[in-house]
Amino acid sequence: MRFYKKLLVVLCPNSMNKRTMNAPLLFDFQKLEVYKKAQVFHLECTALLKNAQLERYVIDQLGRASYSVVLNIAEGSGRSSTNDRRNFFTISRASIFECVAILDIMKLENRIDEVKYVRNLTTSAEMSKMLYVMIRNLKTTK
Repeated sequence: MRFYKKLLVVLCPNSMNKRTMNAPLLFDFQKLEVYKKAQVFHLECTALLKNAQLERYVIDQLGRASYSVVLNIAEGSGRSSTNDRRNFFTISRASIFECVAILDIMKLENRIDEVKYVRNLTTSAEMSKMLYVMIRNLKTTK
């Protein structure tokens, strides 16, 4: 958890202060490791978009897709029906795939360096695996 707080401070120094960093977590989804990774992933994608020379539609698409990962984890966690929860987690996972496809194209066009590409791909794979397990566990729960 400490790593994510430090990374959030580095990526968004104006949005974090001592009061917000030490605020208690109010919702269960805020405790999920995949949610925390998704937040950091979105911030990293946002930072990528600010520094890259990209078409407006690419900026919009990656911004929306990375945001969708975070939002669908949160919304799915708030659903009481197992089917609804599974559906939102599945959408979140599909949004990760969309982000990876965009990153792949950015890499092919030499618009992202190897280090940032690999880091984002690694984070994407970790989140995808976590969500897959969550989805699978919901399928076995009746």
